[in-house]
Amino acid sequence: MRRMTDFPPVEWAVSPAPVDYEAALAFMQRRVQAIRETGAPELVWLLEHPPLYTAGTSARAEDLKDAGRFPVYEAGRGGQYTYHGPGQRVAYVMLDVGQRGRDVRDFVARLEAWIIEALDQFNVKGEIRDGRVGVWVDRTQPGGPLREDKIAAIGLRLKRWVSFHGISLNVEPDLSHFTGITPCGISEDGLGVTSLVDLGLPVTMDDADDALKKAFRKVFLSEVVDAPAPLSEAQAS
Repeated sequence: MRRMTDFPPVEWAVSPAPVDYEAALAFMQRRVQAIRETGAPELVWLLEHPPLYTAGTSARAEDLKDAGRFPVYEAGRGGQYTYHGPGQRVAYVMLDVGQRGRDVRDFVARLEAWIIEALDQFNVKGEIRDGRVGVWVDRTQPGGPLREDKIAAIGLRLKRWVSFHGISLNVEPDLSHFTGITPCGISEDGLGVTSLVDLGLPVTMDDADDALKKAFRKVFLSEVVDAPAPLSEAQAS
């Protein structure tokens, strides 16, 4: 059984200002290479982006409903279209999956468990669904029609067994911004998007960060240490 001491501490960085998407991608690519080639520390990087849409490798043109609303970026990760913007906590996860079991399915399950464990700290029951990526909240009323809302998305890429991209948790984004796409290609009746604040919880970004850090330690069996400046101030520029 894996123990906390089996892995070195993971660096943890929080950028206080929105980070340009292309700059973030470039930084992740450099860090992934450094982890693999020079033994740089693993890193979890928490940030927000300006409003934008990203297209994963399975994105369908018809799922981009309003191409002129926000910038659209090719993400290079798995999945379809998703939205990023203020009020959404993005966590980019640069971990050595080769040293953490070399099991992609297990790694994705840990990302899901990480989100679910963080949500549990706010008494929110996050759930996964077969055929639907991400973490969902069941808001179906007794005797009523199905209503399940997505509260967190997962998009991942591995390069030589080091992960990048990661998760996004809706804390208090403008939910109307999701209407410019079909989020993750899911358009069935009764399925939507929600956030912690939309659920009636007065959660701040700092609250969400604290919950994510606590949950990360538990799920990934890793201690975390503050990343050295200027990374914590968005070294992606």
